[in-house]
Amino acid sequence: MLYIMGVLYMTAGINHFWHATMYVVIMPPWLPYHAALVYISGVFEFMLGLLLFPAGTRRMAAWGIVALLIAVFPANIQMAINYYQEHNANLWLAIARLPMQLVLIWWAWLYTRKYTAAY
Repeated sequence: MLYIMGVLYMTAGINHFWHATMYVVIMPPWLPYHAALVYISGVFEFMLGLLLFPAGTRRMAAWGIVALLIAVFPANIQMAINYYQEHNANLWLAIARLPMQLVLIWWAWLYTRKYTAAY
């Protein structure tokens, strides 16, 4: 599961560059520099995913992912708000994504412990 997580975050990080506009439109309006924040979060996602692989950086990377997931949560809320206002048929996906953040945080948290098997 560790390797799936690492690849997932690396892929998501790359996606911030391939589909930046998709992320810019879900940025909360109260945040400045939307495009820059999208690219910065993409770099962090990629690097943290990569840093999950070596045992020596795994705990730090897992804590970084927990922090990143908390930091990007307002964008997930904004996406749900946007979909609601647009009467988007995928609103249910945006709403379902909100509690999934808790699952992703838990999954990353598993690797913050001092002695964690690579499960």
